[in-house]
Amino acid sequence: MDSHITIRPAGPDDIPTVLALFDEAVAWLVSQGRTGQWGDKPWSTNPKTIALVEKYLTTGSAWIAEIGGQPVGTLTLTDGPGSYIPPVDEPERYIHLLASRHGTGAGAALLAHAADETRKQGVSLLRVDCYAGGDGKLVAFYERNGFTPTDAFVEQDGTWPGQILARRVR
Repeated sequence: MDSHITIRPAGPDDIPTVLALFDEAVAWLVSQGRTGQWGDKPWSTNPKTIALVEKYLTTGSAWIAEIGGQPVGTLTLTDGPGSYIPPVDEPERYIHLLASRHGTGAGAALLAHAADETRKQGVSLLRVDCYAGGDGKLVAFYERNGFTPTDAFVEQDGTWPGQILARRVR
């Protein structure tokens, strides 16, 4: 299989593709015994996660990473965080809905693409929040990709530890 990653814009027609990518990611996390991040049920069966994907794919700048024409990752950029994260007092781009097939490099490619898009828009701050519990691998992934942890938070009735990370792009 071709290992070259291409990134294309996504939109409402890609909602089933994005849900399938999240279902795959949840199944992989479950196989690793890591259910704290997104639980153990497919996103495509949960009305809340379906609505979340629909919201971001209709209001944000969504992207699909592909290898050989097959979707292997997704990411959406918006002008700010969700309601559970305090806004900042400068323009920013915020990453939502990042999921990628393990071992493809699509996650890192999508983060690099997000940084490029942020820079092209004349914005210097790119932020993301993620699950900070368990083994800490997700926070470490963002750090390897140029992000610095800023603020920790707890979401979902005090049961979901999160971390906000930021990256300056120029």
